[in-house]
Formats: sequence, structure tokens, C-alpha cells
Amino acid sequence: MAAPFVTRLLQAYAGRHRPGRGTHQCGGGTVALTEGGTVHVGFTEIIELVVKAFDTAGVATMVIGALLACFAAVRTVRMDRPGTYSRFRQQLGRSILLGLELLVAADIIRTVAITPTLESVLVLGLIVIIRTFLSFSLELEITGRWPWQSSRTSGAGTAD
Repeated sequence: MAAPFVTRLLQAYAGRHRPGRGTHQCGGGTVALTEGGTVHVGFTEIIELVVKAFDTAGVATMVIGALLACFAAVRTVRMDRPGTYSRFRQQLGRSILLGLELLVAADIIRTVAITPTLESVLVLGLIVIIRTFLSFSLELEITGRWPWQSSRTSGAGTAD
């Protein structure tokens, strides 16, 4: 049942489909369509679909995580519980971190598989540096310690 769905998806991705044999330019490659409706897709087109899926998943993770964090914050405010703001920030930070991980994965796949030029590798390196800085900052905000510190280190100052 999944195969017809994938075939329709690839046909839609190929652009305006005319019945019969032929090849159509699609993105950076070519998609071949046969009379029987079989779609022959190149490596580049498959990777582009994978990258779009990772991009979509990353953005969706951040949006859905933000919405869930907002709903949870509203619920805790209505229940008159303390610590609503800190829990909200933690939940929001976690969803942003996960979304950023997926977006970076998409950038890595795009750079390695589709456009492995020096310029794209340098841009990817800059993106990874920025994401790492954001990740460390968010981790510090969420947990109150740096990512390389163990939980025992952060609790060492407390008395028993």
C-alpha cells in the first residue's frame, strides 16, 4: 500500500507529468517516467526528498514543541503551581534543541550528498558552530550546567 503512495509522491515531485515515455528535468537531476507509470528517480532527487523531510521534521518539532510548552504552561498557571516559567523555558528549549539537530542533519546531508563544494562546506561549518553555541547556551539555561559537566558536579555545592 505504501508503494503507490510513494509513486504518486515522486510523480508529483517530477512536475507536470505527461503520460508516455520521457524524461523530465527535476531539480538537479532527471526523472524518467514510463508508459506504465513507473518512476525512475535518480540519487539526487531521492536525497532532495530526504533533506526536505528532515527540514520539515525540524521545523515541525520546534513549532509543535512550542505549542505543547505553551499549553502546559497555561495548564500549570490555571492549577496555580509554582515554577511555571522555568518549566516552560525548559520544555521550549528542549524542542528547539531537537529541531536544530534535525535541521543540522538536513544541512549535513545536503552538503555531503548534493553540493559538496568548498563554499557549501564552509557554510555548513559556520552553521554547525552557531548551532553548537546555541545548544550549549540552551543546555546551560535548561539544566543550569554546561553539557560536559556531570550531574554530580552541579550538585557538589549542596549540603546533605
